[in-house]
Amino acid sequence: MSRIHDALKKAELERTGGLTPERLEPPPELGALEATQAGPALRGGAENSAATLTQTHGESMSPVTVEEALLANCPQPAWNPDTKMMLFFDEQNHGLGTEQFRTLRSHLYHLRKELPLKRLLITSPLPKEGKTFVAGNLAHALVRQEDRRVLLVDADLRVSGLHLWLGAPSTPGLSDYLAGGVDEFAVIQRGPIDNLFFIPGGKSVSNPSELIGNGRLKTLLDRLAPSFDWIILDSPPATLVSDAKLLADVCDGVLMVVLASSTPFDLAQKSCQEFRGKRILGVALNRAQGASIYSSFQYYNQQKPGDTSGEGKPPKQ
Repeated sequence: MSRIHDALKKAELERTGGLTPERLEPPPELGALEATQAGPALRGGAENSAATLTQTHGESMSPVTVEEALLANCPQPAWNPDTKMMLFFDEQNHGLGTEQFRTLRSHLYHLRKELPLKRLLITSPLPKEGKTFVAGNLAHALVRQEDRRVLLVDADLRVSGLHLWLGAPSTPGLSDYLAGGVDEFAVIQRGPIDNLFFIPGGKSVSNPSELIGNGRLKTLLDRLAPSFDWIILDSPPATLVSDAKLLADVCDGVLMVVLASSTPFDLAQKSCQEFRGKRILGVALNRAQGASIYSSFQYYNQQKPGDTSGEGKPPKQ
């Protein structure tokens, strides 16, 4: 029995509340559908990726897309998250922190009313300014909304760290996919929270920029985008290497993270200039203290669709 057939049965079982496999036996023509629709969907193409297969056996059942079926069949390893860093796993003790990420979520949805926004790149001027912290917790805030499916991607192939904070396996991951060693459904993990999916960084590589720029990342995101409401990418620092700029080419917008009372203004300005011509959505101020915490996510470029006049501007102070 094919992998697609197995995945379709598993997805339909979940959606129908545990109907027996016998009731989900596909009609004879399913094999033809696998060959004509499922195959192209897995190999690429936006139209084919939305192909829908319907299983029936004596009565009508809800349609299951190939992507939904295969996502349901992704590995679901046990996670052991660091609750000090991944705030939503211990929300009771991080009330103010989780509320700030809900505020950031609201800002993003406000922008989304006017801008095409799904693939979001999280970066910072320097290391250890909180970009991974923001990426991980923002993904959790987004997936907490009803019927929102979120993919969190560790695209920092130089110093992958998201898997450590999530307590998740590090391989196979993005580097393995970009090198052509595995397919996308081998690297996507299902998280312990419903509709949260994660791609770790993968094996350490000596040529991260070349892998990011080889075209396979764009193919991956194009293929998966219809199946997710948000795709959040954590990236290397913007001023040290070219990786973040390459990643921005396949994203809809960039969120810059700066460290309160630490990141020099001129360095933040230089970081924004690295993304000239890209859509900079705004700045998240990490580790803000006192009264400043209430405005830590409040600067965003309120530009209209097609208006690039605000792109590349530094954060206000």
